[in-house]
Amino acid sequence: MPESLGIAVIGAGMAGKAHAAAYRTAPTLFDPILPKLRYVSIGDVNQELGAATAKRFGYERTDSSWQAIVAAPDIDVVSVVVANRLHREIVEALLAAGKHVLCEKPLSDGLEDARLMAAAAKRASSVARVGFTFRRTPGIAAIRELIQDGTLGRVLHFSGRYWTDYAANPQGPMSWRFKGGAGSGALADVGSHLAYVAEFLAGDIRSVNGGRLATEITRRPLPLGSVIGHDHAEVSDVYEDVENDDYAGFSTEFEQGVGQIEVSRVAAGHANSLNFEVFCENGSATFDQRRPSEIGLFLSGGSSTTNGFRQVILGPGHPYLAGGLPMDAPSVGFGQNDAFAYQARAFLDEVAGVDGGLPLNASFDDGVHNMEILDAATRSAENDGARVDVAQKEMAR
Repeated sequence: MPESLGIAVIGAGMAGKAHAAAYRTAPTLFDPILPKLRYVSIGDVNQELGAATAKRFGYERTDSSWQAIVAAPDIDVVSVVVANRLHREIVEALLAAGKHVLCEKPLSDGLEDARLMAAAAKRASSVARVGFTFRRTPGIAAIRELIQDGTLGRVLHFSGRYWTDYAANPQGPMSWRFKGGAGSGALADVGSHLAYVAEFLAGDIRSVNGGRLATEITRRPLPLGSVIGHDHAEVSDVYEDVENDDYAGFSTEFEQGVGQIEVSRVAAGHANSLNFEVFCENGSATFDQRRPSEIGLFLSGGSSTTNGFRQVILGPGHPYLAGGLPMDAPSVGFGQNDAFAYQARAFLDEVAGVDGGLPLNASFDDGVHNMEILDAATRSAENDGARVDVAQKEMAR
């Protein structure tokens, strides 16, 4: 195990702050077996933002170029949390320099670049992982356990929706999120999450059909300054065309069972609403990200007059919670930020070569497979909803 690990985050925006905070929290989770962690740098081209984020989370400095982080001898571990189109160049340079990399999803903005990143990860001597954060959500992990231990049993049907409203205002400023080809909008941004959640519960997606992409707000004003995360900045009277999708939907065929996925960034009133129902041979379960400390559970076989969905409050008997939070008692509560911390802890455990008992984060090959699903949904939409097969993981790897 190394004596210490130097940590940096490239990208000081909304998700970058989540990574920066997660590395701070990670050594306080579970057993204290990690080496000393040094919080070295927050990298961002917006130096003022980078400096503010570094100060807020206790990092030593800010770097205004990712190249400086690549070259820095005091940095070992890097999260890459910038625009998708920038991932490949930064990640490949970091891996070539021997840095351990945790890259935000989706892996890139194009499938070919993602495959080249996965190839670079195979050549690297360091660890390369992609952030599938919702796999760490205790409620979702608990439902997976109920499926796999036979309580719920085989999945028959998955129905998932991820509604967001960060782009519902037509006067919201133009940013990188609204540029790129078909499928690089809501489908890539939040559909990537829902696709891996669906597979986490129901198994590999074999094919998609009924693909639909829609752009409902077709032009947006240019901002007068920087746009950070989903913030609404002051705008000019100059407009540019939106190039990608506000809404996406498609049906799935798993190895066993079927599903339906819908996502939107213009669902007014739904700031961050990932929710799903999974129907199984022995019952069903529900999850709503707005109520992350509980799941709904229905088990078949009870009296027709008394059986129904019941609320299950999550606690120490469910994944990640016992010893994972300072207060790990039932009904204390937790949320999406905690999932980032579990993710960071699993990554640091792997880098340090210690066994903290946590599942590994997703590989770059998993990231490629996730993008193959998004690509299949896009091609289905471009071909009037035609069925499109998804390359299986054995082939992708």
